Amino acid sequence: MPIQIIVEKCTGCTLCLKACPFDAIRMMDKLESSGLASDSRSHKKAFIDLNKCTLCGACVSACKFKAVLLEKKNVAVPNSGLEKYKGIWVFIEQKKGKVQSVSYELLGKAQDLAKKLNCQVSGVLIGDKLDDQLDELIFRGADNIYLVEAPEIAEFQDEPYTKILIELIKKYKPEILLCGATAIGRSLISRVAVNLKVGLTADCTGLDIDDEKKILLQTRPAFGGNIMATIISPNYRPQMATVRHKVMQPLEPDKHRKGKIIRESFEPDRKSVV
Repeated sequence: MPIQIIVEKCTGCTLCLKACPFDAIRMMDKLESSGLASDSRSHKKAFIDLNKCTLCGACVSACKFKAVLLEKKNVAVPNSGLEKYKGIWVFIEQKKGKVQSVSYELLGKAQDLAKKLNCQVSGVLIGDKLDDQLDELIFRGADNIYLVEAPEIAEFQDEPYTKILIELIKKYKPEILLCGATAIGRSLISRVAVNLKVGLTADCTGLDIDDEKKILLQTRPAFGGNIMATIISPNYRPQMATVRHKVMQPLEPDKHRKGKIIRESFEPDRKSVV
């Protein structure tokens, strides 16, 4: 794991909990962390929720006992290679072959951002027998759709979906990747970010483009919702964010819009991605 608590050093002082701007740390004993009944007499330790943690390092500097270990690796994309990454992608979430409304919301916001970057918006759709969903995605903002279909991946699965998305990102190099802050989205996109060693901002309520630097401004609640924090990833590509449902507005369908369907193959692989 990129970040972890060294339980033997943790004293349960809660300094890291107070320092975390993303409410990603809880004080629990080992039984609670395993979902079992806790013993009120047991000594509580810090535990990190990796679905919320952004690896900002605030807890590391706050801990006086050096009980938080953060592994910092080299940036996957050097500054000199950032110009190769173009376009905005939206992961299109589907359940039982039905595109979820959060995906339409993200396509609408992506089109707004694309105007400032002068780029195209693409959707990534994974599943099986989804042709009847393609026109509506184009009508609502997708300029391109990367489509991966196979009976084995008709419904969401962590490992194959992660593998597919990573391979597509490496092949086509999007500048920005957006995903719904849903159970599926959080599970998928965190795995993708860890594998690509890029930044991820979770549960965003606002997205914009810096007019001068042309980078993504990712706004989300911090400190328990008391303030709003704007986060940037200037040295990482793609810039990745999950967005809460019903925060963005979908576009009205435009049946005159045209789009391109790019079909990619799926090859089952028993090897674990994460």
